[in-house]
Amino acid sequence: MKTESLGVGAIGTGGFGLFALQQFLQIPGVKLVGIAGTLREAALAMSRRFGVPDLVEVDALLASPEVDLVYIATPPFLHYPQARAALLAGKHVLCEKPLAMTVEQADDLLALAQERDLLCVANLMQRYNPLYEATRDLVASGVLGACLHGWFENYASDEGLGVDHWFWDREKSGGIFIEHGVHFFDLFEGWLGEGTVVAAQRVLRPGSDIEEQVQCTVRHASGPLVNYYHGFTQPSRLDRQEFRLLFEHGEITLEEWVPVRARIRAAVDEAQTRTLMELFPGSRLDVLKTFGGRDRAARGRFKELDIYQQIEMQHALGDDKQRRYCELLRSLFADQLAWLRDRNHVRKITERNGRDSVALAAIATQLATS
Repeated sequence: MKTESLGVGAIGTGGFGLFALQQFLQIPGVKLVGIAGTLREAALAMSRRFGVPDLVEVDALLASPEVDLVYIATPPFLHYPQARAALLAGKHVLCEKPLAMTVEQADDLLALAQERDLLCVANLMQRYNPLYEATRDLVASGVLGACLHGWFENYASDEGLGVDHWFWDREKSGGIFIEHGVHFFDLFEGWLGEGTVVAAQRVLRPGSDIEEQVQCTVRHASGPLVNYYHGFTQPSRLDRQEFRLLFEHGEITLEEWVPVRARIRAAVDEAQTRTLMELFPGSRLDVLKTFGGRDRAARGRFKELDIYQQIEMQHALGDDKQRRYCELLRSLFADQLAWLRDRNHVRKITERNGRDSVALAAIATQLATS
């Protein structure tokens, strides 16, 4: 790769590809040099937006000496063959999630990338969120005691997913865990350590073989069981998501699938209150109850606790979800570009994230459908 510039070739020209590229190309030294796509309106919109007039076939794009990195934004069943072809052509790869449809495919891509010293990452941008980092530090600090349990509830809209959309075709999407769930498997593994799927179920839409709801339970390395639910059933105006972690004497709730708000409820002493405010600076702190004398003594899990006050904290990043999403995409791309320019750079997301999230999703899918 030319260290002073990076030529990007895009495969897949749907609406999301255009959205993401508008973020990636804001990073200094990055230029779009080619688009492989059909003559659909979305492809023409991308061509008009970036001034790349010639839409070429994938093989022509991969053969171009101007292309250093290939960005893949096609449906999931195309990710593996297109990423593999790009790596064989000597191109770096940034792929929309999932990295592949199976862990065997992901392992093959990682082996190729390592052999050729190439980038091959999935766009799992959640770990670039300041709220991801603050929550990770909350878990690590032990300020609320051990993390005991977690939930992720995704009440998602299917309003834009017509009956013929590839999302419902498991041969093309892999199913909800693989197409969508990888984001959240990766996020919780960053908080709680490696996960093992212990149970999974699914619900079919009445009168059809459409998988519309899935859930699973994952035991994470640090001990907690986490329940994951995804249902694509809602009108868009009811779409909402919620993350929750329960601790020994408190809990945190994050809102939106790209979290932008956090609420912490806890029973804490004076020093623990100070630590929480340092972890989530700028939060609004409401003191709901105070305790003195003998009333400070409490117990939980056979442990003696000293509790000065019961609090609720509200923490907001000040941005809406879409604005935050844009920022995370820019951060992910800048991080990967830094690694391309200096192999000593430590990335927040590596090839392993794409692979390991697919591995969890594949096991959950197997258990849910067996």
